[in-house]
Amino acid sequence: QVQLVESGGGLVQAGDSLRLSCAASGRTFSSYTMGWFRQAPGREREFVAGIAWNGGSTSYADSVKGRFTISRDNAKNTVALQMNNLKPADTAVYYCAQSRTSTVTRIPSRYDYWGQGTQVTVSS
Repeated sequence: QVQLVESGGGLVQAGDSLRLSCAASGRTFSSYTMGWFRQAPGREREFVAGIAWNGGSTSYADSVKGRFTISRDNAKNTVALQMNNLKPADTAVYYCAQSRTSTVTRIPSRYDYWGQGTQVTVSS
C-alpha cells in the first residue's frame, strides 16, 4: 500500500517562501512520476508541478512558473516543492500525488495515490 505524507505547510505573508515535502512509501518510488496539486475552497483541484521518475523532466502551471521548483530525491523517497514569492492566490491545500505514467501529466485522474494534504495560507 502506497502512503504519501506531506509536510511543511503553514501561514506566511505575501513574498515569503515555504518548502513542502512529501515522503513516499509502499512501492519503488524511483519508478513513478510525482506531482503537486492544490485545491482552494470552492475550486477544483489544480495541477501545480510535476517531475518525471528520474527528475529529467518537470512541468509547472503557468501561475507558479518561475516561483516554484519541484525536485525529488529517489534515495530518500521524497519529493519537494520550493515555493518562493508566495501570493495570496497561492492559498490552498497542497497535495502530493504519484502517477504510473512515464511522462509528467497534469491530469488528476492519471495519479493513483494521493497524500492527505497540507494547508498553505498566504496573507496579504
